[in-house]
Amino acid sequence: MNSADYVTNQINSMKSSGMPLQEVAWNAALLSVGWPYVFGARWNYCTPEMRRHFYSEEHPTIKSACKNYYGNGNEKCAGCKWYPEQHLTRINDCRGFTYGILDAVYGWELEGGGCTSQWNKESNWSAKGTISTIPDDILVCLFVQNGAKMEHTGFGFRGQTVECSSGVQYFEKRKSKWTHWAIPKCVNAEPIPVPAGYAIVTGKNVALRKDPSLQATIIMRIKTGETVKLEDLPPKEWDYVSYKGTSGWMMRAYLREEGNVAIVTGKRVALRKDPSLRATIYMRINTGETVNLEPEPESAWDYVSYGSNKGYMMKEFLREGDAG
Repeated sequence: MNSADYVTNQINSMKSSGMPLQEVAWNAALLSVGWPYVFGARWNYCTPEMRRHFYSEEHPTIKSACKNYYGNGNEKCAGCKWYPEQHLTRINDCRGFTYGILDAVYGWELEGGGCTSQWNKESNWSAKGTISTIPDDILVCLFVQNGAKMEHTGFGFRGQTVECSSGVQYFEKRKSKWTHWAIPKCVNAEPIPVPAGYAIVTGKNVALRKDPSLQATIIMRIKTGETVKLEDLPPKEWDYVSYKGTSGWMMRAYLREEGNVAIVTGKRVALRKDPSLRATIYMRINTGETVNLEPEPESAWDYVSYGSNKGYMMKEFLREGDAG
């Protein structure tokens, strides 16, 4: 388990390195895993005096493991798991933990003494909603609603969570108990930088397709926050053409280009809505007919790679890095 001073030093080091602050905040939460829960505490040092100050019979999480609740207050912390190598950790409850991380990293304070009051304070948030609409590519505070109240909170990022319930805990997969999310105002203005030549997926489970068409085969789906590499387009297989007032795509293999026109060389060649064999067919054109070669419309797709897979993703679900 890490000490409070170690976590503070790591926060300062990560900030000095230029790491995006929401990444710093998430890593700080991870570094705090194992710290104890004490109801009412908010980023306080874990000392006997502070534990006694915040102790509540209704929330005795630490009671069974800390002998200072049974003695006269003179016992020592030596040997306690929350006093690693005689270094202090911190105590929090759930809303105190989110408060403490955001204050330590951003120097920004969540207003409100409890989960419900924090949630209801509109000045805390730049956006919020129900869990079905959560934007997993940005650090959020998660909430659990019970009736008219919010009874628990924690951090969510890329489908993972860190919360302070029976101590600070990390979960690789977000549990179904969470009902709402909110983006702290200090986080919203700071998107994750994207390297040139790459893009971050901003949609949820975005399809990587064989061809640039919504009807094309899906190779795989990629989660929010994942990074894909922007690739050069493969050799052209399609031409954008018009025929008697209808524009669409035809396979280049069945055309013989002559200047600004092309002669159809295949038999009943399909004129399609998109450059994909699965795309809608507008009509079929007979051998020997002439079509006009048209300037291609701006593509709604990017050609990308993810691991060993290459294919097309819709631009609206990608945030591309700077070209320079």
